[in-house]
Amino acid sequence: MLTSLRFISLLALVWAPAVSHTASQPAKTRGHKKPVVILVTLDGFPARALRDPQLPMPTLRALAAAGAVADAMTPINPTVTWPNHTALITGVNASQHHVMANGLIEFPADGEAPGVEPWTDKDKLVHARTLYEAAAEKGLTTGQVDWVAIYGAHGVQWQFGERPDIHDAIPQELISRGLITHEQVERFGENSTPAWRDEIWTDAAVDIIEKHTPDLLLFHLLETDSIQHEYGPLTPAAYAAYAYADHCLQRVVDAVKQAGIADRTTFVIASDHGFATYTHTISPNVPLLEQGYLHSQGDKYVGTVWAKAEGGIASLYIRDVTGRAELTEKLKAYFSTVPGIEHVYTNAEARSLGLPSDTATDQAPQLYLAAAPDYAFGDEITGPLVRAHAPRGQHGYLNSMSDMQALFIASGAAIRPGVHLGTISNLQVAPTIAKILGLQLPDATQPPLQDLLRK
Repeated sequence: MLTSLRFISLLALVWAPAVSHTASQPAKTRGHKKPVVILVTLDGFPARALRDPQLPMPTLRALAAAGAVADAMTPINPTVTWPNHTALITGVNASQHHVMANGLIEFPADGEAPGVEPWTDKDKLVHARTLYEAAAEKGLTTGQVDWVAIYGAHGVQWQFGERPDIHDAIPQELISRGLITHEQVERFGENSTPAWRDEIWTDAAVDIIEKHTPDLLLFHLLETDSIQHEYGPLTPAAYAAYAYADHCLQRVVDAVKQAGIADRTTFVIASDHGFATYTHTISPNVPLLEQGYLHSQGDKYVGTVWAKAEGGIASLYIRDVTGRAELTEKLKAYFSTVPGIEHVYTNAEARSLGLPSDTATDQAPQLYLAAAPDYAFGDEITGPLVRAHAPRGQHGYLNSMSDMQALFIASGAAIRPGVHLGTISNLQVAPTIAKILGLQLPDATQPPLQDLLRK
């Protein structure tokens, strides 16, 4: 009984200012005030965690109780951070936006292993129209904190990025308030903990809300992902990370109230993917070396066929175009026999999973290897093909896997309270936000979630 009373009291504290103004009127008639949308992503938060009654996230639960919640939200393939964050703000999958990794996959001219370059301009990386571009065209303002695939983007006024720019206004404001130093901004990702970075990112989000009040704020919290990679999902360490994310979320809710915009703010809380536990790592580059597709050259390895691991999947790139068709069939036959590989897709077959054509972009692989449960892929070139180890956490698996299902909660001014959704697609998030803000996303492939919106 005491627990129930505490939850009811917290719910009143978290959302009462908004509920008192929104319960009986549609958003469009409440003083004709401009709507505000805050999209918060909790990286890697598994949908199934919300079913645990002991989940220590009172703010998240209060927002869910006052709004709409989905049983699960299906991510796109690959179930990786940057592709899915891009889907959340474009409404299209990788077949259209072409983001296949946490950055741009680059192929060295000398045949070395492909790398992933995160610090790539949005226009080169993302081939789709975004919410912030649609907002800018309508004269609306956007803020972003630790969002991804957004470097050099047009239409974002206020930002504190994953790699913050010391010259931007928000880092300067945090420095002036004594929340961070000039040196810490310039060396932000060095010798710092995930918890500290989330704390500073939350400081930045609060600053943007209270001082600048953008029409759209994109805010990404990362510690939940970092901790689950190391310790696995639904572990004591993961629960501590979930609780800390809830603390950061409460600070954002408080900032909305402090700014006096609770009666026109809608929160969308989502994750980009779920998480699974694995105890075996497959290294597909090992047989490529053994079979002569890779070879040592001094202190490095080079070749025309490389596998790039992304957790539960590995993308295999055959750079020799002339022999590509023959090699594709040969390597598909081989990798289909490797223990722990559940399925091997050719590029043509992988298009049914939402991957792009390899004739449209070099980001698309010729073979797409999907791991079985309890297995994941690694980039090692030497050593055993499959090795066992202590449990760890990973994502990247096919989006049909139950453990990959993501979180979705919407709450606030534009949302009907008490709406329970089943399983939705994350491709519905962008058109729903566009509907609230009055924006156009003509390329979005799914309809908005009309049932949760106030009429």
